[in-house]
Amino acid sequence: MNTNLQDALLRIGIPKGSLQDATVDLFDRAGYNITIPSRSYFPRIDDPELAAVMFRAQEISRYVEDGVIDLGITGHDWVVENDSDVHEVCELRYSRATSNPATWVLAVPEESDYHKPEDLAGGIIATELLGTTKRYFAERKIDVKKVEFSWGATEVKARLVDAIVDITETGSSLRANKLRVIDTLLTSTTRLIANKQAWNDPKKRAKIEDLALLLLAAIDAKSKVGLKMNVPRASLEQILKLLPAEQSPTVNDLADKDWVAIEVVLEERVERDLSPALKRAGATGIFSYPLKKVIP
Repeated sequence: MNTNLQDALLRIGIPKGSLQDATVDLFDRAGYNITIPSRSYFPRIDDPELAAVMFRAQEISRYVEDGVIDLGITGHDWVVENDSDVHEVCELRYSRATSNPATWVLAVPEESDYHKPEDLAGGIIATELLGTTKRYFAERKIDVKKVEFSWGATEVKARLVDAIVDITETGSSLRANKLRVIDTLLTSTTRLIANKQAWNDPKKRAKIEDLALLLLAAIDAKSKVGLKMNVPRASLEQILKLLPAEQSPTVNDLADKDWVAIEVVLEERVERDLSPALKRAGATGIFSYPLKKVIP
């Protein structure tokens, strides 16, 4: 085993492939710098208690269950597909494209005569989600001829077999390939999962919980901004009424007793519409700034 993996308190699996860049960015916003040397599967991370290794997301839950690594980041779909016995620490709402859940769907060409899963009895289904798809048809007692593994580019095969089970976040690829969804098998988001033995170790658990807190704080901060402004004391009540009721702004006196400074954290989309109204109400020196972490 790699020496760094042996020496670290926690061994973490980082997903290689489509989630790789988004994961490195998430760790950066959480305060961790990850460097991936060229052609290496062992990223460097600036925390002596953490050591990282890269696997395909499809494999991570198996290695976590077996204790090869203590925790990992992977999709809920692959935990289900591998039937892995792991502890789910938290949901991490981020992905390569959007923050929307990924969905595994049963799809056929738009021109197909198949309109419901039962119509596929005796048919051939292509998918990367082999075990889950087999269980899906077995549970519904639909006797398909074959569920075969697809080595990528599954949408292209929809007109070569009877149907496909494929993953989508936005549906754009399905629309581009003129495919029609006839059922949904599984909805999935990214999860931080831990080996059960590691989770039951007090020292490792504390470190895992700290890491989860910071990753969730970075995700929460991505849609928010900080907003600062100077406000005439005479306009303070009016300005406070404009700010979202669920927020509790910080109000500080300025050297000029007729003015105060206000600082508040807002959803970015709220700040966009709010700033002009604040200006009209008398606020000056308004500026917004990005946030890296928001810890409740």
